[in-house]
Amino acid sequence: LEIHAENYMGDGGRPIAQLRHLAERFPISVHGVGLSIGGEGALDRDHLARLRHLMNWLNPASFSEHLAWSTHDAGFLNDLLPLPYTARTLARVADHVDEVQEVLGRRMLLENPSTYLAFAETEMAEVDFLRDIARRTGCGLLLDINNIFVSATNQRTDACAYLDAFPIDLVGEFHLGGHSADSHYFGEPLLIDSHDSPVVDPVWSLYARAVGRGGPRPTLVEWDNDVPDWATLSAEAAAAAAVLSGARAAA
Repeated sequence: LEIHAENYMGDGGRPIAQLRHLAERFPISVHGVGLSIGGEGALDRDHLARLRHLMNWLNPASFSEHLAWSTHDAGFLNDLLPLPYTARTLARVADHVDEVQEVLGRRMLLENPSTYLAFAETEMAEVDFLRDIARRTGCGLLLDINNIFVSATNQRTDACAYLDAFPIDLVGEFHLGGHSADSHYFGEPLLIDSHDSPVVDPVWSLYARAVGRGGPRPTLVEWDNDVPDWATLSAEAAAAAAVLSGARAAA
């Protein structure tokens, strides 16, 4: 099971009691959304301390965060915003990942983002940026398949080429999810990583391609908004399980 870290950073109450009960029965994956790994400023030490407390008593199977930023000066923006892929950004993100891993005393996974634009000052491909972060810090990667499709559609790039170049040996977890479709003022498709709808067929195909390359990995189907009935959620989980089972049989 996967949780958002920020929902369980309190000192007690019903959510913590529920999580303790679930942790006795299932491995738990902790997914952070508030560290602002790519932020210009220093990481929030209070936030890190609360995260460390959670990780110490929960002892989860894994911890992951996003290649994104959400802080500026003293402000916090409730979003996961993109970065320019430059040597300067690479050094800053690597320092932040090192700090997180040192404070938590464990390896983290860094997730590829969903993007809606690219920066003119970008110097390297996103895949190369993530690979270099992992090499410098020893962190692993979380590969979000829906994010690949969303970014490739929005920026008119090749999702299969991105996946084939990705360092699959560093992947500790896969994410799947749905998105919503819009269009920008040029009239081109614009996909929003909204987690409010079923996984689409092209994303399932990319997922099968990824599992075929790297073998089975823990997989989460994200559905955060407009959550449907259990039958729909169960069918999504069963579809992912079928891909994983097929890869095991082939191996």
